[in-house]
Amino acid sequence: MNRRQPPPGPYGARRGGTIRTVLVPGINDSGPEHWQSCWQQRCPDWRRIAQRDWQQPDLDGWLAAIRRALGDRAPPALLVGHSFGALSSWFYARRFPGQIAGVVLVAPAEPVRFEIEDRILAVPLGVPGLMFASHNDPLLTFERAQYWAAAWGVELVDVGEAGHINAQAGFGAWPHGLECVERFTRSLEIAPDTPIT
Repeated sequence: MNRRQPPPGPYGARRGGTIRTVLVPGINDSGPEHWQSCWQQRCPDWRRIAQRDWQQPDLDGWLAAIRRALGDRAPPALLVGHSFGALSSWFYARRFPGQIAGVVLVAPAEPVRFEIEDRILAVPLGVPGLMFASHNDPLLTFERAQYWAAAWGVELVDVGEAGHINAQAGFGAWPHGLECVERFTRSLEIAPDTPIT
């Protein structure tokens, strides 16, 4: 059978290609027992943003950190953000959609909590997205999570009573979350309507 290089799929991903993954923690970073740290240990080729100041919710600072983590290599990239890091990932993808294949938003905080509601808007994200939300998250009610997911045009995964989906809520290795992310990544790597002959 004659095989040819498949054309790029949506958002620059190629069938069978490799999407770079960048972890974007929120305020105070993610400690060693947090699922982001556990996933990074399991997937050592994944990058993680580095911050000078993890305590200040500075959207522009997080944006610069994501840019540094992406480096000069060509896209596409998958951003996996938690809490304020999820909001920052949304903002980066919305601003630079050509660099991003998709975004995973885990327990995004309510933007008004950080006084960035004028920058995190109820508009379509513009790239594929997957959002995880909890029914008892102290930083975002599930009803508001449903509102934001619909406004952004992203798939919403109901995690149940899971707090802020962090280490304190018992989310360490979180294999189910990783499986969902891997499945989402595979969907970005495949252009379903592009046959290979």
